This record gives sequence, structure tokens and C-alpha cells, in this order.
Amino acid sequence: MAFMPFVTAGDPDMATTVALIRELASRGVDLIEVGFPYSDPIADGPVIQASYQRALERHFTVDELFAGIASLQDSDTPIPPLVAMVSFAIVYRTGVETFLDRAQEVGFSGLIVPDLPGDEAGELADQMRSRNLDLVQLIAPTTPPERAERILATCSGFVYCISVSGTTGVRSGLPAELRDQLTWLRTKTDLPLAVGFGIGKPEHVDILRDTADGVIVGSAIVRQLEAVLEDGNDVQSVLHSIGDFAASMVTAVRG
Repeated sequence: MAFMPFVTAGDPDMATTVALIRELASRGVDLIEVGFPYSDPIADGPVIQASYQRALERHFTVDELFAGIASLQDSDTPIPPLVAMVSFAIVYRTGVETFLDRAQEVGFSGLIVPDLPGDEAGELADQMRSRNLDLVQLIAPTTPPERAERILATCSGFVYCISVSGTTGVRSGLPAELRDQLTWLRTKTDLPLAVGFGIGKPEHVDILRDTADGVIVGSAIVRQLEAVLEDGNDVQSVLHSIGDFAASMVTAVRG
């Protein structure tokens, strides 16, 4: 299995985000999802919403984000594939061709675009494919089977399987019907199936080991970064703590 942590770019600043990505890379994570702060998040829970708001209140920009990601190309530690979680509103406002060219140039491997209907994403998928970028599609527990198949037709990289109906955030358990959905999806695609929303501790990995190819964790990591601002904790100590958590998840998925 693969472990993919989520980080909010620009929270508390891009320098910290770059340092966090390097820390996560040094702990052996397989991919990293980078969230583009947006004023109207689609399915993010309160923890990630608050991180977006903090970044936007500091007037964080897409140009700053791209510049920070580009700086990772000079990193001594190999950086795993980076996947952008970005609203189509941001892509459209930047200019689709311009955004995709810049994303490819700075080192992104793919995009997740949550507010672009998955079964209407054919044109964007073609534009991304020509740039060797993957369009990762989301499938929810409420997605009807016939629509899920249309979504899979434009999906590449991996399938982002939403574990619960609702927003992101750590939960105590995962729904039993999730296994049934993953089993069904396995019959419809050869793409890896990665589960997100509600994953927050190593115990969740065991529940998914036989049916999923990866897990995505966001809120559990973003919440730790809040301590930098709220409690005045040293940035380096917080990054190290997040690194320890990531290492425990890496151990769990490879167990």
C-alpha cells in the first residue's frame, strides 16, 4: 500500500510548506497531495477550511505556491510525486493552458479538481494527458455505478475513493460498506484505489489492507501545524512531530 499525506500550501507560509514536504519525503511517503487554498472549499472539513483561510488572509498567491514547489527541484532528498488539490475556479481564472504548463514545469505529477464534475472532465483530461499530467478523479459512496464508470473513463494515476458521505476530517471508524464499494471498483478499473476522508491513524490501514492500494491523510497533519500559530510552538519541533506521524503511517501501510 501507498501512503499519501496532504498539506495546505502557504499555511503558515510557503517556506514552512516546503520544509514540511522535505520532511515528509525524508520519512518515505509515497506521494504528497498539495492543497491550493480556496475561499469556497468543496468537501473540506473545518480543519482544512481553517488552514485555507489562514493562508488567504496572508494574501497567499498561486505564483508563490508554484515558486515554492519549483524550489523543491534543488532538494537533496528525492521528492515523491506531488499531486495538486485545486479548484477548477483557480485553474480557469489562471487560464487552463497556462496553469497546466506551469504545474508541469514546477514538478506536479497530477491534479485533483474536486469542483469539476468527474464525468464532464474529458477535455481537461486530454489537455493534461498531453503534458504527462494525471487527472485523479473522486468517487464517493453516493456515486451511482453508471456515473462511476463514466468518471473512471477520464481518470488516470489513481482513483481517489471518498470513504464517507461528508467532509474531510479524522473519524473513529470507517463504514462497513466501503469495502463493498472498493471491491466493486476493482472490477471496473486497473488503476490503484486510494482512500481518503476520515483516515487519521495506523489502525485504519488494517481495515483497508486487502481492498485498497493506498491511504490519504490530511486533517490529522494540518491540525498539528495549527500548533505553530496557536501555541507558539517551534516550527522545527512541529515538523519533526509530523514526520514521526508520517513514519508511523508508512510503517503501517508497508506492514
